[in-house]
Amino acid sequence: MLKDSNKISYFSRAATLLFCIASAVFITLSISASQVMSFGGCGGECKDCHTLKPKEAENLLKEGGIPELKTVKVNSVSQAPARGLWEISIQKDGKRGLIYLDFSKRFLMIGQIVELRTSKNITQERFIELNKVDVSRISLNDAIVMGDKKAKYRVIVFTDPDCPFCAKLHRELKQVIEKRKDIAFYIKLFPLPNHKDAYWKAKSIQCKRSLELLEKNFEGNVPPQPDCETDQIDKNISLGRELGINSTPSIILPDGRVIPGAIPADKIIELITSQG
Repeated sequence: MLKDSNKISYFSRAATLLFCIASAVFITLSISASQVMSFGGCGGECKDCHTLKPKEAENLLKEGGIPELKTVKVNSVSQAPARGLWEISIQKDGKRGLIYLDFSKRFLMIGQIVELRTSKNITQERFIELNKVDVSRISLNDAIVMGDKKAKYRVIVFTDPDCPFCAKLHRELKQVIEKRKDIAFYIKLFPLPNHKDAYWKAKSIQCKRSLELLEKNFEGNVPPQPDCETDQIDKNISLGRELGINSTPSIILPDGRVIPGAIPADKIIELITSQG
């Protein structure tokens, strides 16, 4: 019983001591904060105290130790969604990207910012916004139409006949058409240089402007050799490069957002209809 009493007494004294230490730390921190605040501080927007111009960011990257970033062009600088970071939009060899720099301008973060509570990929969303294209520059007269031409939503798809992910996306597009009659896809043939047969296949399909021929090709049935002379495929390639499209498949939504890769039908519908 005495042993238990001693234990209680010991823990009581320990708790009292910890409380005293915590109180002392709190007082010390409070005094320090008061002293700091008396000299002024940032109470509003971070940009009121911190600045970073695109040219300065470009010079910092040029002087830094990462070879791949020494020759990039900085398009814009803004505050990142996470406080204490700059969001820097960069471009190199026609490709765009996002990196982050802390306000001390010493630490670079190459990666993605994800909101913990919602799992929303903020970097990905910002990247899509920054890479919007002017859809008025894209002629639809030559496109292969999938769906009703009178549909409310017109979605442009850059596709390669020999791209396996394009074939996968095409199957998802067919599901979208089955579910939503107010969505139509305008397909632009965009053969990649690393697919040696894609150019002539694209030309053959373009000559007929045939959705059936494209779908048979995706199923493994090789189309016949081109039976016409057309420069439309070259125009598609040139336009794609100007728009910054360098991979297939690439979906261009009516508001100009570019979505790369094969994504599920339901997600495609969500992206299209979320813009109103």
